[in-house]
This record gives sequence, structure tokens and C-alpha cells, in this order.
Amino acid sequence: MFFVTIFSSAAFFLLKKSYISRCQSQTNERIEKRNMPVIVTTALLLICSNLFMTFAWYGHLKDMSGKAWYLAALVSWGIALFEYLIQVPANRIGYEGGLTLAQLKIMQEVITLSVFVPFSILYMKEGFKLDYVWAALCMTGAVYFMFRH
Repeated sequence: MFFVTIFSSAAFFLLKKSYISRCQSQTNERIEKRNMPVIVTTALLLICSNLFMTFAWYGHLKDMSGKAWYLAALVSWGIALFEYLIQVPANRIGYEGGLTLAQLKIMQEVITLSVFVPFSILYMKEGFKLDYVWAALCMTGAVYFMFRH
């Protein structure tokens, strides 16, 4: 959990730092009042949507393991609907607020790992793996490259 927290903090710091540097031509007041909430709003909505999607994709492995696969698929689709109802506005807000498609994608991937690791450990009762740390480090590099402009 410690590494996930560190990873999430480092990735968000890189996102924030790069986004602010992209907006240097604007006044500080405009950055604080208009642009910063875009990245924060987008990230928070993507976190919420990813919680739904993680349960839709993997929750049935624990909760519905004895049920027919098509019942698990129907339940997963029902859960995924809520994910899309949050994810689509999140991406629109981010894109219309100045984030690029690639930046939205890497944000989603960072959030996916940040949600998946605690889900895997706490809900699915799988142990912590050092591979999570290595994946987080690779993604931190990806965040840097997507937001370095």
C-alpha cells in the first residue's frame, strides 16, 4: 500500500507540474480558477469510474465464481454502465479543458494501477507483489513523457 501511495503521489505531482508548465502563458489567477480544476475534476471522475470498472472486470471472479459465465457477464455489463456514465464526462471535461488524448490515456492507466493494486490486495486477498512497484515506476516515466511539453 505504501508503494501505491508513493506512486500515486509522484504521478499526480508530475501531472500537476507538467500541466501548470503548459499553461505558463496564462496568468496565475486563471490557472488556479479555471485550469487546475479541470485536471483535478478529470482525475477524480476517472478514479470513480475506475472503481466501477475494476469491479466489473474482476469482481465476478470472487463473487460469482460458481455462477454461469453469462450471468457474470450481464452483471459486469450492468456495473460497467455506471463506469461509462462517469468516464465519458471525465474525458470530455479533460479534453475540452486542454488535456491531450495521450495525457487522458496515461492518466487512466495510472489510475487503473492505483485502483487495481488495493483491489487485488484488499478485496481479492492476493498478496503484494514487487512487480506492482516496477510497473508503477514505468508508468511514472510514461507520465513524464506525456506531460513534459
